[in-house]
Amino acid sequence: MRTRASFRDALLSLLDSTPLDQISIRDIAAEAGVSYTTFFRHYPTREALLSDIATEEMRQLLALTMPMVDGRGVQEASLELFRYVRENRRLWSTLLTGGAGDALRAELLQTSLEIAKRRASPQDWPPPDIGTLLVVSGTIEVLTWWLRQDARLPVERVADILYRFVILPIMPAAATTPSPAPGKPSPEKPARNVRK
Repeated sequence: MRTRASFRDALLSLLDSTPLDQISIRDIAAEAGVSYTTFFRHYPTREALLSDIATEEMRQLLALTMPMVDGRGVQEASLELFRYVRENRRLWSTLLTGGAGDALRAELLQTSLEIAKRRASPQDWPPPDIGTLLVVSGTIEVLTWWLRQDARLPVERVADILYRFVILPIMPAAATTPSPAPGKPSPEKPARNVRK
C-alpha cells in the first residue's frame, strides 16, 4: 500500500510541472524513490497508475458534488468543487482532457446514479436518474471547459456559471435555500419565459 501511494504521489508531483505524455515510468519510479522494476509489480502501465489516481479523485469529486445533486448548499458545494479542482489543476486537466476523461465521467455518473436511486422517492421531480445525469454531466462539462481556458475565470465566476446554467434549470428548488458565496449576495433567481 505504501509503495502504491508513493507511485501515486510521485506522478502527482511530476504532473505539477510536466505534461503526462512527457513522464516516463522511470521518472515516476525515480520520483518515488523505488526501483523501476518494482513499478511493474504494482501497475502494468503508466495509464493503470493514472486510472488508480482517477478512481481516488472521482471519490473526492463525488463527495463534493453530492450536495449539488441533493439540492442542499448548492452554491457553497460548487465553490468547494472548483477550489479543489483549481488546487489540483494539472491533474484534473490530465484526467478530464486526457486519456482518463471518458472512464472518469462514466464511473462518476454510474456511482452518482446508484446513490440517487437509493435516495429516490416517488414524489421527486425531476426523477432522480435524469436530474443526476444532467447535474453530473453538466458539472463535468463546465469543469472541462474551464480547464481548457487560457484566460482562467475566477472560481467564483465559474461556480456561478454552474449554479445558474446547470443547477437552477434542472433543480429550481435549489434557489429556495441558497447558500451564497462568502462575501457575495445570493444571485437572483433567473427570470422565466412565460408564454401567453
